[in-house]
Amino acid sequence: MTMDAKPDAPRKSGRRLAREYAVQGIYQSLLSGNDAPAIDAHLSEDPGFSKVDRKLFRQLLNGALDNAETLRGHFSGLIDRKIDELSPVEHAILLVATYELAHMIETPYRVVINEAIELTKEFGGADGHKFVNGVLDKLAPVLRAVEVEAARNRPRG
Repeated sequence: MTMDAKPDAPRKSGRRLAREYAVQGIYQSLLSGNDAPAIDAHLSEDPGFSKVDRKLFRQLLNGALDNAETLRGHFSGLIDRKIDELSPVEHAILLVATYELAHMIETPYRVVINEAIELTKEFGGADGHKFVNGVLDKLAPVLRAVEVEAARNRPRG
């Protein structure tokens, strides 16, 4: 998994890059078992890391790794397969997005879901974004009940 941007791609915000690198770090952890400090040290050497919102990156990386079992508990009942059958990319994205939904209420749930979908489109399999969207659409009303209900009751127009 590489985080190289396409030459014609629009510039990404520091927050988007933080999510990308956090997903890459979780992916590394899932495959190699490396811990957060080792992952942080490795990723911070990447030239693109200089534009990352480092505070958000570390919060997502450490939060997802430190709370992985609890986070998996939130979404395991919403998926149609066992956790160990998830692709590492989808697994990493679900961990980061679930952490953000559960612990970072300052980020609107729709932003969390949209960011996860975009990351899955960029780094995941062909229809992985549909899977991630479906899981997070079911999870948001559980973890963000008040916010989701308010959005549903907001007048359209």
